[in-house]
Amino acid sequence: MDIEYIGAFGIILGALARFWPVWTALAIILVLSLRFKKSLGLYGQLFDTGVGVAGVMICLFWLFTAIFAGTVAPFDPLAQFPVMKSILPGAIEPGSGQAFLFGGDRLARDVFSRMVYGSQIVLIIAPAATLFALMVGTTLGLPAGYYGGRVDSILSFLANLVLAFPVILLFYLLVTPGIRETPIPQWMAGFFFIFPIVFFSLLFYTRFRGRPELLAIQLALTLVIGGWVYAGLVFDADPLGIISISSNQLNIFVAVVFASSPGVFRIVRGLVMDIKTRDYVAAAQTRGENPWYIMLWEVLPNARGPLIVDVCLRIGYTTILLGTLGYFGLGLAPESPDWGTGIKESSRLLRASVHPALPPVFALMSFVLGLNLLADALREQSLKD
Repeated sequence: MDIEYIGAFGIILGALARFWPVWTALAIILVLSLRFKKSLGLYGQLFDTGVGVAGVMICLFWLFTAIFAGTVAPFDPLAQFPVMKSILPGAIEPGSGQAFLFGGDRLARDVFSRMVYGSQIVLIIAPAATLFALMVGTTLGLPAGYYGGRVDSILSFLANLVLAFPVILLFYLLVTPGIRETPIPQWMAGFFFIFPIVFFSLLFYTRFRGRPELLAIQLALTLVIGGWVYAGLVFDADPLGIISISSNQLNIFVAVVFASSPGVFRIVRGLVMDIKTRDYVAAAQTRGENPWYIMLWEVLPNARGPLIVDVCLRIGYTTILLGTLGYFGLGLAPESPDWGTGIKESSRLLRASVHPALPPVFALMSFVLGLNLLADALREQSLKD
């Protein structure tokens, strides 16, 4: 069967046109952000510099791509069209009349659609795993930096023990099939995922312990919502069937949290050791405030600037790690459209054709670049403050 093609100009216009809901959302966000930036706090200040605008727009581009993936992608990312196997960019699929804008891979799947749907996987796993790592590192770093002494020595030793292990080898061990078949990942998930519940329980208790009725409501909501999420993530036992995670995704989550938490811990510990010497902390101690109240409501808010910057950078690192795991076949399922798996599948065709590898590589690179630009802009604003 003869395959018809569209030219390079048609490919570019076609790709840009497929992203129409993303461009619309970006335009609305940009106009509203510039219009009300003075009242948007730190977010509004990002639009004072070109670096900040670029970082925000790139990150939002991929966020909206993930949200509107069903509209942007012309094909199902897992659908196979035998006549389109390893097809060149611009080929028109005879059945639907839609073009394989970026060509087809070795299994006759649309590379463009797989790149688009891959953003959903990356933008769910990388930020969520980073936030869990932030919860673990913060919850342990606060007492280590504030109390010092034996508490600091024990927690710092454990953190340094993990940091001393090669990261790639650590990830390999945690997601290798031999470990995946054991209950170890689930045990680790059960341990790590309890930290957000502990963190928010302490947060509300120290703030509202003098108002028992309000405290009871806050703790009840924390335990109910936290327990619901915990049951869904760790045991896949969400009674509503809303929250669930595959075993591969759970292993990656655990690996990212385990590897990233010590870095967050050291940053929080160092910030707390500096901030606890400030006058307002001494004033709170003089008032007889609970140590956890001081840590959570006096120290932590004043450490938010460096932590926000670190979170942006860490999401980028996590994205690269996900790509690395996918490339080595240690990430998600082989049919997954995540960018790392896409690069791995395409690498087998590099001698014959380079086009299947370029879209996931560009997607990963641009998203990490956007996060780095955003982190740079946030760092500049934190220095001004």
